[in-house]
Amino acid sequence: MPTTTPHTTRIGGVELHVEPPIGAGDPLVIVHGSWTDHTAFDAVVGPLARSFRVIRYDRRGHSRSGYGGPAPRRRDEDDLAELIETLGLGPAHLVGTSYGAVISLALAIRRPELVRSVLAHEPPLLGVFPDPAVEVLLANIQAQLADGDIAGGTRRFFEEAVLGPGAWERLPEPLRRAAMGNAQTFIDLSEDPGWASLDVPALAEVPRPILITTGETGPDWLRRAPVAVAELAGIPTVTISGAGHSPHLTHPDVLVAVIKAFALGGDEHDPAAGLDAPSAAIAPVSRRAVVSEIVSDTAAKVVAEPNLD
Repeated sequence: MPTTTPHTTRIGGVELHVEPPIGAGDPLVIVHGSWTDHTAFDAVVGPLARSFRVIRYDRRGHSRSGYGGPAPRRRDEDDLAELIETLGLGPAHLVGTSYGAVISLALAIRRPELVRSVLAHEPPLLGVFPDPAVEVLLANIQAQLADGDIAGGTRRFFEEAVLGPGAWERLPEPLRRAAMGNAQTFIDLSEDPGWASLDVPALAEVPRPILITTGETGPDWLRRAPVAVAELAGIPTVTISGAGHSPHLTHPDVLVAVIKAFALGGDEHDPAAGLDAPSAAIAPVSRRAVVSEIVSDTAAKVVAEPNLD
């Protein structure tokens, strides 16, 4: 039976660090990607808490959460499901980035009753649309890390695989420390052949609003696979202008606007009305139109920010 303290929830045999919920409204769970932890979303949690009850946690093996040994992606999905159930959050909006986006989409397929909506930013779905060169690069980085070169392998991942040259030095020092401390979980992905796969036909049948977002900077592979999956599944996509793989760090105001426009359906959502209300069933195209307009308006107002991508 799961046990919960203000900052710790025992789930799946490990202690997960869970930040106390903040804000009021529909629950919204942020699912971070590999390498990082809940603190990567510090810039967006406050603004989101004006419209949602925001929950952040460190996935197993990351920062303040227990490790428990290598685990397949399905274990992360189960952790997320159990977290939602344990905290009495369901159904919840899910906001996932990178590997956290894949976890969020996969949970929506398996347990749609726990999900209110999913916003997935650049899920790295190489198992659906392979890119041999990228797969070789990731495997080489995993081998470098496994050989003990944590600093070099971590820097190489951020600069060669996801953010671009010079990005490592531009990352805040706490995030660099967290990334190196969480490197083992990236090594562990090599033991899960399905980590980057997804049942696309099943995704197309999920009875919940889903939006896939991408940036426009950084390596092309991070945009190609998500957009291709979205096209196959009939899911709308939105490009966050000027952003890359980490809009929560580089363009937090725009990301918050996108999340609100999508999850709230253009301010038409009534939390008391339930999932069967018309506001919760807004057509994906309508939601995309609202989001696209918000992105354009917000991007025009955003002042120059440190580019970490």
